[in-house]
Amino acid sequence: MKTRYIPEAPRRAEIDALPGAVLLEFGANWCGHCMAAQAPLEQAFQGHDGVVHYKVEDGPGRPLGRSFRVKLWPTLIFLRDGQEVARLVRPLKADDISAAFAQIDA
Repeated sequence: MKTRYIPEAPRRAEIDALPGAVLLEFGANWCGHCMAAQAPLEQAFQGHDGVVHYKVEDGPGRPLGRSFRVKLWPTLIFLRDGQEVARLVRPLKADDISAAFAQIDA
């Protein structure tokens, strides 16, 4: 699991072409809602080592977040073979995150 949002983001075409299970997490390092989601995310992430995790710093003019229509942080988008399977906005419960992981991590 990644721990810091990074400003460098892959292009949408790269994300769409990724095989397997991918978690895209959009937010900002200074965001209180993002910080609050980290403990349940860390708990839910255990046992899903095969999931590729992108922790993308989002904001105005950031094309990847706009392409996924991200409005609030954090937004977790769960992808399987480039297709969105589940989305959670401002999750605070590990159980909710675990349920989304179960949909992509076969």
